[in-house]
Amino acid sequence: MQLQVMNSPFNEEQVEALNRLLPTLTESQKIWLSGYLAASQSQVAASAVITPDTVVQDQRVAETSPQIVNAEQSKTREITILFGSETGNCQALSEDLRTKLGGLGFKVELSAMDDFKTKGLKKVQDLLIITATHGEGDPPDNALSFYEFLNSRKAPKLEDVRFSVLALGDQSYEFFCQTGKDFDKRLEELGAKRLYPRVDCDVDFDDLAAEWTEGVLNELKASQSEATGGSTIVAQESSPLGTPLQQSAYSRTNPFKAEVLENLNLSGRGSNKENRHLELSLEGSNLEFEPGDSLGIYPENHPNLVDEIIEEMQWNPDELVAINKLGDVPLREALLSHLEITILTKPLMEKASHLTHHSALKELLAPGQEEALKAYMEGRDILDLLRDFAPWETSAREFVSILRKIPARLYSIASSYKANPDEVHLTIGTVRFHAHGRDRMGVCSGQCAERVKPGDRLSVYVHRNPNFRLPSDPEAPIIMIGPGTGVAPFRAFLEEREELEAQGKSWLFFGDQHFRTDFLYQVDWQRWLKEGVLTKLDVAFSRDTAEKIYVQHRMLQKSKELFQWIQEGASLYVCGDEKHMAKDVQDALLTIFQQEGGMSFEAAESYLTDLRKQKRYQRDVY
Repeated sequence: MQLQVMNSPFNEEQVEALNRLLPTLTESQKIWLSGYLAASQSQVAASAVITPDTVVQDQRVAETSPQIVNAEQSKTREITILFGSETGNCQALSEDLRTKLGGLGFKVELSAMDDFKTKGLKKVQDLLIITATHGEGDPPDNALSFYEFLNSRKAPKLEDVRFSVLALGDQSYEFFCQTGKDFDKRLEELGAKRLYPRVDCDVDFDDLAAEWTEGVLNELKASQSEATGGSTIVAQESSPLGTPLQQSAYSRTNPFKAEVLENLNLSGRGSNKENRHLELSLEGSNLEFEPGDSLGIYPENHPNLVDEIIEEMQWNPDELVAINKLGDVPLREALLSHLEITILTKPLMEKASHLTHHSALKELLAPGQEEALKAYMEGRDILDLLRDFAPWETSAREFVSILRKIPARLYSIASSYKANPDEVHLTIGTVRFHAHGRDRMGVCSGQCAERVKPGDRLSVYVHRNPNFRLPSDPEAPIIMIGPGTGVAPFRAFLEEREELEAQGKSWLFFGDQHFRTDFLYQVDWQRWLKEGVLTKLDVAFSRDTAEKIYVQHRMLQKSKELFQWIQEGASLYVCGDEKHMAKDVQDALLTIFQQEGGMSFEAAESYLTDLRKQKRYQRDVY
C-alpha cells in the first residue's frame, strides 16, 4: 500500500520518504516503531498533565534514556515465553510477541525450551508457550528436555503460575498439535491457571496466531491495569532499526515471483528415482538466506485433477467462489492455485459429512473407526472423496469453503548466498505413486518435474531455520549425514565454507540406491575433496550390494574416528527422512558413544542430549 499526499497529514517529501522506508521493514520493526510512537505520545501527555515544569520533565526523560522506567513497573508480573521450534516458525512468533510485550512495558524473558533452566520454573509468573508438533505427535528437538522434565515427578507445583499455549501443527497428521495439547494439559495438572485458552493452528497459522496474541495481550494489559491502579507502564527497548536495512518486502504472506533459470534431472538413466536440480533467480527481491535455511514454494495443483473434480460435480469452472482475503475468484483458479485438494484430513472429512447423506462416510467417522478412517485417507484426494460418497447436496461455493489453503512446500536450500548472490538452488525428489486405481504425484515436486520450464516463475519465500546452522567458528569440524535429497543443505554448507576459506575439517556421509544413477552432486563432492574443502567422504549405495548398506552402517564402520572427531568438537548435522533414516542414525550414534566412549546406554543418551543443547547435534528431518 502506498501513502498519498492527498489523504495523509504528510507533505510530498515526507510521503516519498515513508514510501521508500515502509516496504523494507519487517513485521517486528513495524510493531516496534508503532510502539515507540505510542510511547512517545504517552510521555508528552504525562508531561502536560503531571509535570507543569516541562524543563524538569525533559531532564528526567534525558536521565532515564534509553530506558524509561515507571515506578509502578515493580508491580508488573514477569512474563516468560518458551518456544519449541523445529523449522523456526515458533521462534519467529515468540520473538514478535516479545517485541509487542516490550513495547507495552512488560518485563519479558524469552528462551528456547532446551535453554531454559528448569529449576527456575517454580518462580515463573506468567508462562506463554509457543510450540510445534513434530512427526507423529512428538515434541521438536529443542523442546524434548523441557517436555520430559514437565512430565516427570520432578516437575514442581505451579499454583501461582498463569499460562497460555499456542500450538502449531498440520491437520494432515493424526496427532495434530499434540505437543501443544500435552503442555496445556500438564500445566493445568500442576496447578497453573489458564490465562487464555489454547489455540491450535494448521499450516496456515497467521490469522489464528494473531488472534491468540491479541487475546493474551488483552488479558495481560487488563491484569497490568489492575496491578498499577490504571496507570500505564512505558518502557523503551533497544531498536531493531539500529541494524542496516537489508530486509525484503517479500515474505511467506507476500511471496516473490522467482524466475526459473535451470531445471535439470540429476538422476541417471535407469534410476528408480527422479531428482531435480532447480536454480531460481532472486534478482530484485532483496531476499537473503543462510546455509540451513529453506525455500518455501507455493505450488499449483495439477490442471487435470482440477478439471476432473469440476467435471465430476458438473460445476461451472467460471463460477465465483470466496477465498478468504482474496474475495471472489473463479472456481477453476481457486482449485488450481489456492486450495488443498490432494490431502484428506479428519477435520475435512467431518465437514464434508454434513454435505452428503451417504451413510458410509458417517460410519467412517463414528467412534471406534479411527483406524478405518486413517486407512481410507491414506493416498486419496478430493476427487476420491467426491466419487466415493456421492451424491452431494452442495454448491461449489459451499464445498470450497471447507477446503484449507494450499500450504507452501519447504525445500532445503542447496546453495550459498555468498557464493551465488541473487540465486537459490534446490534439490527436489519427484514423488510418484499408484494408489486406489490412479497414478498420483506430489503437488510441488510433480509441478517442478513436469510443468516448470526455464523462464517460468514460482511463488517463493525464504524460510529461516535458526536450528540448523554452521558453527560460528569456521575452524570447527563438521560431520554431515544426508542420504538422498537430504544432502542438499550440505552442498550449501560446503559452498559457504569454500567462499569463507574455512579451515575446519568436514566429513560427509551420503547414501542412495545406486552409484551409477543416484550419486547426487558427485562432481561437486569430488572437486571439494580434491581441493580440501571436504576432508572425508563416505558413501553407501544400498542396491549395489547383496546386503543393503545404509549411511548408519558406514558410521558404525568408522566409529572410532567419528567419535574422535566429536570429542575434538565436531558438530553433527542430519538431514532427510525422519521416520526411518533419522532414527537409525541416532541409534548408530548411541551405539558409537557406548562402544567408543565406554558409556552406558543412559550415559550415551545424556551425551547426545548435551550435544543437542550445545547446538552440536542439529537435525532437519521430515
